[in-house]
Amino acid sequence: MSKVAASPMPLSSAALTLDDLQRLHAGGTPLAIDAAARARVRASAAVVQRAAAGDAPVYGVNTGFGKLAGTRIDAGDLALLQLNLIRSHSVGVGAPLAAAVLRLVLALKAASLARGHSGVREEVVDTIVAVHNAGLVPFVPSQGSVGASGDLAPLAHLTLALIGEGEFWRDGERVPAARALQQAGLLPLVLEAKEGLALINGTQVSTALALHALFSFEPVLEAALVVGALTVDAARGSDGPFDPRIHALRGQPGQIDVARYYRALLAGSEIRRSHLQGDDRVQDPYSLRCQPQVVGACLDQLRHAALVLVREANAVTDNPLVFPGAPMLPPVAAPRGGAAGLGQARRPPDAPDEIVSGGNFHAEPVALAADAMAVAIAEVGAIAERRIAMLIDANVSRLPPFLTPEPGLNSGFMIAHVTAASLASENKSLAHPASVDSLPTSANQEDHVSMATFAARRLQPMIANTATILAIELLAAAQGIEFLRPLASSAPLEAAHALLRQHCAAMPADRSLAADIERATALVQGGAMARVFRTIADLPALWHPA
Repeated sequence: MSKVAASPMPLSSAALTLDDLQRLHAGGTPLAIDAAARARVRASAAVVQRAAAGDAPVYGVNTGFGKLAGTRIDAGDLALLQLNLIRSHSVGVGAPLAAAVLRLVLALKAASLARGHSGVREEVVDTIVAVHNAGLVPFVPSQGSVGASGDLAPLAHLTLALIGEGEFWRDGERVPAARALQQAGLLPLVLEAKEGLALINGTQVSTALALHALFSFEPVLEAALVVGALTVDAARGSDGPFDPRIHALRGQPGQIDVARYYRALLAGSEIRRSHLQGDDRVQDPYSLRCQPQVVGACLDQLRHAALVLVREANAVTDNPLVFPGAPMLPPVAAPRGGAAGLGQARRPPDAPDEIVSGGNFHAEPVALAADAMAVAIAEVGAIAERRIAMLIDANVSRLPPFLTPEPGLNSGFMIAHVTAASLASENKSLAHPASVDSLPTSANQEDHVSMATFAARRLQPMIANTATILAIELLAAAQGIEFLRPLASSAPLEAAHALLRQHCAAMPADRSLAADIERATALVQGGAMARVFRTIADLPALWHPA
């Protein structure tokens, strides 16, 4: 637990961008609420306070919840209603959410409430911001949300920590929230009308999990481009399939970009120059030749997912929503990525206060984006596994069988490929869409749900599997390159080869490869191989089209 120290990121009329979200995910960026946001929050809270003092039934203010919405609550019990809501919904199970995910959850919840349509007091937003800025990480179990009516259970655990009844992480241990807040100089939040509901309604957990996967997979995909290019050279493949004219004729932007990346990675390779004349192969296998088409399509899916998730990160997704009668502020500026229409609609100056029930808590956009990400992650691993199979097949690669100088006595990469195949197969099962698996809840009041939280949560093991497949391919491709010495590959690919050899020696004879696979996986997943990718050109972040 450590306090963040950097220039504050304002929660204001300007929407958070993907770069902002990545900074928040990384940690060290405090939040602040600007004056315009405070004015919106105060106006919204006043509407709820008037409703709480009135006689009309208003869902979430003076009624029960879900199937119990028809039950009126006495005025003296409105605060207890919100407290009971948090306690009853804190039923999550499973491993705790990661600190990076919870940093995003806190930031996204604060940003949503600061939009001024949730009816909470400034104290609520201030408490979330203070907890975030103090570096406090609530203990939140990862399982128990179906991704509709909001991420109820995980957000309830987060709120339980805010009110001093839950727990925070400190030095790897769970500590009582009241003690952690006191030591940070913070007071527990005391809930008033509608505030518990506003805190647990919303898609912030599923959105944060999906963003966590997006940011985690970016260095893995960049490594995949480097490793795929290294395999092209190890197999003495052609760079003809990366000709820009081919990809311009199709017009798919991800494909065009990936072909450009491969041209840059392979430029200047002596291995390629050595077989430009006299190569009797007409065409390479699809796993080499169609990398722009396959990985480019995955890149397009991931870029689309990024657009959806930026919109969702800036959305107001609790229920019911509050529309103060005074004229609203101008629309919020759309974030990069085209979140068109984001903001407050203008209303007539004589419009009455309204509290309107809707369904923005339904996380279907996040679920579908996460399902698309799952397929893309699986496909990056699937084509990498095929490239490993190609490298160890002497009939196709024209390298020694299983990449060992003495096949028969040695098995080389035979069983390392089996490991890669097992992980690729596992990813195929994990890629099954979660969004189609709705189960009704709350006595059929909530009769269609998104499963977005699981859809996003299951991406982390898929990323780990794909990173390991790529690590095995990296080891195999580096071994293949060494059979072609003294010829050298391109400068960036030789840098990748040298980086690997700093951690993993060549394998002229059989030895256990488990430790090498682990070290190579760290290079892929930890960003070292991605840094090689970024040397080829002045590239934008991968998720932003060039």
